[in-house]
Amino acid sequence: MGIGSKWYRKSLLTITGIPMVEKLSTTYGKGLASRFIAGETLEEALKEVEELGKLGIMATLDHLGEGIRQLSEAAAYKDQYIKLITGIADCKANSNVSLKPTQMGLALDPAVCYANIRDVVKHARRNRNFVRIDMENTPYTQATIDIVRRLHKEGLTNVGTVLQAYLFRSEQDAAELLRERISLRLVKGAYKESDEVAFQKTSEIIRSFKRIIGLHLENRAYTAIASHDDEIISWVKAYARTKGIPKSAFEFQMLYGLRMNEQAKLAKEGYRIRCYIPYGVMWYPYFTRRLAEKPVNLMMVLKHMSGRKR
Repeated sequence: MGIGSKWYRKSLLTITGIPMVEKLSTTYGKGLASRFIAGETLEEALKEVEELGKLGIMATLDHLGEGIRQLSEAAAYKDQYIKLITGIADCKANSNVSLKPTQMGLALDPAVCYANIRDVVKHARRNRNFVRIDMENTPYTQATIDIVRRLHKEGLTNVGTVLQAYLFRSEQDAAELLRERISLRLVKGAYKESDEVAFQKTSEIIRSFKRIIGLHLENRAYTAIASHDDEIISWVKAYARTKGIPKSAFEFQMLYGLRMNEQAKLAKEGYRIRCYIPYGVMWYPYFTRRLAEKPVNLMMVLKHMSGRKR
């Protein structure tokens, strides 16, 4: 990550973390967030899944929420995920679900969090669906991995998690979880982390990302590669061709609102492509991370809003 990009990312995440900025943004910035958020209701989100399905694009739905303050909120989110999984089944949508462990109470009571997630995963299994437990910042990395391992030991294998390539530990985690046959989404990483635990240079992050992706593809483990980076996408395509890995052995994942034409193009080329579709009223933390990833994301949002006003 260059000095300018690093400054932009840290500055934006710091500014958006100020309570007054958050209050103003959530009051007046909903239109900006609509670039990345499918809507506030399940019905709106399922409609987007249906439309993308017509283009051959799969989905994972995320009911937004994290960093709750009371366990009653966690219980409410669990109920929303039960409803979400039922809604997917009822309309036969080509979608699985993604959730955050802090949304289920990890920071407040790990035992309650585990019970909530287990209920969601069990309901998903009954409905032949899959749950992806998102990876948050480093205070929760090991706890999140432990949750998934415990669920697998209980026979609930329709659950996986995420590894962030910018963390020093991720390559070792990938090797271990690969041996345990735990499904992973591989990403660069989107949180503000210190140079004590994470690579800061873009070149280092990309090298780590490629090593982890290659490890999975070489071992013929189904691989979910979440990236909008043309370098990564082209590298994966070339690597798969060279190694004789079929397109059915991996999938690309991208975010709702970003490079939608490219997502449709990948689907048309015969690649498996899944769109991460968030919805709900608690959109602010997710939205600020999207803006912080690249200055171009902020420019796209502003351009999008300018176009809507004309």
